[in-house]
Amino acid sequence: MTTPMTTPANSMPTKGDRFQSTDPAAFPVPHGKDEDWRFTPLRRLRGLEDASAGKAAPAARPAVTVDTVDTGDQAGVTYSELAMDDERTGRAGLPVDRPAAEAWVNSSVADHVLVAKDTVLEAPVTVTVTGAGDDVTTYGTTVIELEPHAEAIVVLRYQGEGVHSDNLEFVVGDGARLTAVVWEDWGRTAVHLSNSHILVGRDATVRHTVATFGGDVVRSVPHVRFAGPGGDAELLGVSFADSGQYFEQRLLVDHSVPNCRSNVLYKSALQGESGRHGSEARTVWIGDVLIRPEATGTDTYETNKNLVLTEGARADAVPNLEIQTGEIVGAGHAATVGRFDDEHMFYLKSRGISDEEARRLIIRGFFTDVIRRVPVEGIRENLEDVVEQELANTVL
Repeated sequence: MTTPMTTPANSMPTKGDRFQSTDPAAFPVPHGKDEDWRFTPLRRLRGLEDASAGKAAPAARPAVTVDTVDTGDQAGVTYSELAMDDERTGRAGLPVDRPAAEAWVNSSVADHVLVAKDTVLEAPVTVTVTGAGDDVTTYGTTVIELEPHAEAIVVLRYQGEGVHSDNLEFVVGDGARLTAVVWEDWGRTAVHLSNSHILVGRDATVRHTVATFGGDVVRSVPHVRFAGPGGDAELLGVSFADSGQYFEQRLLVDHSVPNCRSNVLYKSALQGESGRHGSEARTVWIGDVLIRPEATGTDTYETNKNLVLTEGARADAVPNLEIQTGEIVGAGHAATVGRFDDEHMFYLKSRGISDEEARRLIIRGFFTDVIRRVPVEGIRENLEDVVEQELANTVL
């Protein structure tokens, strides 16, 4: 058990001033009427929402492997296990809800990947988290840190079955460049709640991609903050929800310093089954961008697009933009939920392409805009393969 750490809770004038604590008792148990949990199917969280998970059997640590290249190590990158009260944990942010606080106090150690100052890694660092089994609850904490002017690609991949809750921190030093890919490649019955904090240093660049295809319920809460002027954050997301799956992304980009940029682009496709209980495919995307009074020169835009393929599929998209200064470069948002574009279908069919193949081409193109921005060819190919597997099981 760690000593609880908190940030002041005396006032919450903006969404960026969320109460943070490592003490689960400091938070209420999530309830369906709470704004932050109103979409989430709490009954399907298997006890992660109220700490009843793991009471039947002791909570475990998931299997964690860190591969700095496919074989061997790279100079300038190290992996270590930190005590949870180590000063290197919690710098990007602390838990913002009860499940995340439970994950903190139940983590025996924090997995820490450090890329040294001025190091430019030639190959990705891969962190693989494997669930401990369908009936086992696991907790984890992962800290990815780039010292000033370092450059690295980090892939965090979740796989296997289980009930898992964790905290992720990305600490990106001044002038550093991080490309992070979080791949939710869980087995079909897995449940995952993730609390993420991304701290972007002065003139640092972060490219953060979330790919969600596996799992029963996956809920991610990324929070981006800028530690100095000139920061640049791009948040990308792709997901494909099948019958019975629930995926939720709840983002907050907090602009509190001048001359920073952020761009958000998330895309989801959904296919469910109409009329059957528990067979609906569901995605939820909440995109909050806050521009504080001191964040002059901000340039930000967020987009969420959802492609509904069948009956029995539902997508909720809620973009929110709060601007507290008029001295900005630009700010905007857009969100769409719809079916196939009739003009695209007509164009393809007029060239002799069948209805089914035309729909598949449209779906591939829908995801390509996001996947092509991932700078690692092998990861792009893997994501394209997953999309192809989804299409092979799609009734169009």
